[in-house]
Amino acid sequence: MQSLDAKTLPGLFERFAARFEAERDALIALDGKVGDSDLGLTMSKAFMAARDKVVGEFADADISTQFKQAGGAISKAAPSTMGTLMATGFLRGGKALADAEVLDVAGLAAFWRAYADGVAMRGKAQLGDKTVLDVLDPIARAYEAQAEAGATLEMAGAAAAQAASNALEATKELVAQHGKAAAFQEKSRGVQDAGGTVACMLAEELEIFLGEAAN
Repeated sequence: MQSLDAKTLPGLFERFAARFEAERDALIALDGKVGDSDLGLTMSKAFMAARDKVVGEFADADISTQFKQAGGAISKAAPSTMGTLMATGFLRGGKALADAEVLDVAGLAAFWRAYADGVAMRGKAQLGDKTVLDVLDPIARAYEAQAEAGATLEMAGAAAAQAASNALEATKELVAQHGKAAAFQEKSRGVQDAGGTVACMLAEELEIFLGEAAN
């Protein structure tokens, strides 16, 4: 499949909400190793709010509006550091799709590049700082490469999810430079980044969504 229309997009937010509700306790445990243990609750609240906003009020809106409304809902529901970064990503990604009538691989590349760049700017993070950016950037690069290669949505989604998984594993060797995790410094080595885990889950759910839409 080469593209999706806006009517299918609410299903993606259904998937996001279900995944973060299911992973709430796991994210709490992971975040508790080098953080304040609130990530699971924050992401569950954030993506339930995004789902409710898109599915309940903007299911018939265009692609850009759905993503931006999701970002706005996340911002209100989860005004924490990670919630703000996720909100920024969806708002910036949605803006990058302002003229999109369908969602294709090139559009996903533009979305994830804007998402990653927005998070980097808002969070003042750089690659290698052991943050969500260390997974977001590989996701964006994977979609960019797949767009260049003329891949289908299913192929691109699979490649991006694999890139996210590989990048998340690589965060174990990094030392945290931001947030509460930075206080642990070397103790953070060997633990996968919690924010990066969230980004990987987004990529995985998007892969499944794209695969199901093709069938």
